[in-house]
Amino acid sequence: MPKTLKHLSPERILIRSTNWIGDAIMTTPAVRTIRENFPAAEITILAYPWVADIFRASPHVDRVLLYDRKDRHQGLAGMWRLGRELAAQRFDMAILLQNAFSAALLVWLAGIPVRAGFRRDGRGLLLTHGISIRPELRKRHQVHYYQGLLQDLGLACGPDALFLALPAEARDRARALLVRKGEGPWVGLNPGAAYGPAKRWPAERYAGLAARLAQELDATLLVFGTGADAEAAATIAEAAPDRVIDLAGKTTLAEAMALIGLCQAFVTNDSGLMHVAAALATPLVAIFGSTDSVATGPFSERVRIVNRKLPCSPCMKTHCRKNDFACMLSIGVDEVFAATAGLLGEQAAEGEEKR
Repeated sequence: MPKTLKHLSPERILIRSTNWIGDAIMTTPAVRTIRENFPAAEITILAYPWVADIFRASPHVDRVLLYDRKDRHQGLAGMWRLGRELAAQRFDMAILLQNAFSAALLVWLAGIPVRAGFRRDGRGLLLTHGISIRPELRKRHQVHYYQGLLQDLGLACGPDALFLALPAEARDRARALLVRKGEGPWVGLNPGAAYGPAKRWPAERYAGLAARLAQELDATLLVFGTGADAEAAATIAEAAPDRVIDLAGKTTLAEAMALIGLCQAFVTNDSGLMHVAAALATPLVAIFGSTDSVATGPFSERVRIVNRKLPCSPCMKTHCRKNDFACMLSIGVDEVFAATAGLLGEQAAEGEEKR
């Protein structure tokens, strides 16, 4: 069978989303490309609940289906159940942005006749349109990786810019919160990160940064994160108790995204919310240690990367092999403060020019 999707006219397309917030954000140009190539199709995206808010308000998809792997779709029996549910909806085409073998197995179980994705993780026989990964795609940003898949499937790729639409109710709640809390500038702090401690700048240094931003720039700090980041958020709040709003574990993803969109600056580890800020064009300072700021860095022109070019970095490990965390601990508060103050100063200058 030809490996191109170019001349097909599917009525119902299923996209299998990637599983993490940052990865899902980086697929948004690819999702837009699929919509632009198949404007008349009904497009459904299958996603885990924790990334679903990224697509709920998107004009590029018609429906979001939840893959509830912790309950209804848990384990092999749950995958079989989900496969039967998808089969009942009679999709014509599945495009797999997720790379796992299980993604291909699922759409094969669903009997979807056209199954397209990268030929990797031993899933080639389950795909009707399997594409080998070009070596150069492994060296470029993940945005190009997903767009490259679609290009090699014969589709005309649209813009590479990230895309994130927010529900109106989330935007309204975010604005109401900031109005109640007083004056800005509003600076978001994101001390958490999945994939282990090697990605996390110490909470004590975020606290020192918060104190300086509050004292020297009269900033109000919004601390983001999940419930797992509550201890770090409390440490930051102690440093500037009258100027910190602790949001860790207290917002939905949609609410967090809306609040990030209203920040004048966002200081973050390499994390999913970093990519949210990039998608919303929020000026950001991204602190990198163990991970690659080229392949998975913020895809934005309004960013300052703070990292150390050490011989062992990026190691892509969850924990420091040397147990000294030099790539993170060598980054001081002064450096991150200067980067953040620079972004705020640029915005103030832009505001003056527009008046």
